[in-house]
Amino acid sequence: MKNIAVIGSGTMGNGIAHVFAQHGYSVSLIDINQDALDRAMATISKNLDRQVGKGLLTENEKTDSLTRIVTFTDLAQGVKSADLVVEAATENMSIKLDLFRKLDEFSPKSAILASNTSSISITKIAAVTSRPGQVIGMHFMNPVPVMKLVEVIRGYATSDEVTNQIMTLSQALGKDPVEVNDYPGFVANRILMPMINEAIYTLFEGVAGVQEIDTVMKLGMAHPMGPLQLADFIGLDVCLSILKVLHDGFGNPKYAPCPLLVNMVEAGYKGIKTGEGFYQYTKGSKDSVVAPRFTK
Repeated sequence: MKNIAVIGSGTMGNGIAHVFAQHGYSVSLIDINQDALDRAMATISKNLDRQVGKGLLTENEKTDSLTRIVTFTDLAQGVKSADLVVEAATENMSIKLDLFRKLDEFSPKSAILASNTSSISITKIAAVTSRPGQVIGMHFMNPVPVMKLVEVIRGYATSDEVTNQIMTLSQALGKDPVEVNDYPGFVANRILMPMINEAIYTLFEGVAGVQEIDTVMKLGMAHPMGPLQLADFIGLDVCLSILKVLHDGFGNPKYAPCPLLVNMVEAGYKGIKTGEGFYQYTKGSKDSVVAPRFTK
């Protein structure tokens, strides 16, 4: 596989494009919005600069990486030569199903179609295509250039050959792939999201404050980031979406989203992306403080 198409230029999409380009692959980065693509390329350049500053890349390697990425607003044009398509669009079932119908139509028949979904069924996505054996999950972790894990999710019909190709490819990107089967939340989010939800319930029920909950988990459990701060980082809307997938998929009340999380998302408080969640964030800075509504 030499030609990679990445659908979606947001945080995950630009990170995936960055990693493929850095490792010598030709990348088509596709989005419906040219401004979003321009912002993505600026972000990739900035992140490559950070790697140069740390001595991980040379200036020439940075330049070469950027020249390997070509942007497109036309989906058909962007995927027409792809050996692998990695979809990193919004975590929304109907959007993904519509995209995969189009990818199946526009991509070469030999192309592998992968989704970066964090929770949506690969089997269901594959079923809308004429090539279910060539559909697979590649769940990268955020930030993609830094995090080593890739969850490789086999749909019900995903072939052994395609699975082996994606495992090998992930290793070629310097990642540590883990093969998992297609059940709600896979492994990472099936374990992570109930923890985050329980942390929100702990706050909702007045057991402790935001900072106290996060401090317990950081200092007591050696987590690099507390669960409430991590929820802000992931996006509270994304957390809610994944919990709904778990709740619907298993029919188990233990996955029911905390009412506080539901209310925050409905009110537009989604974490870093909106400037406020459990913490309040200063634009252009990494500084944060507990959001005023949660201070005593």
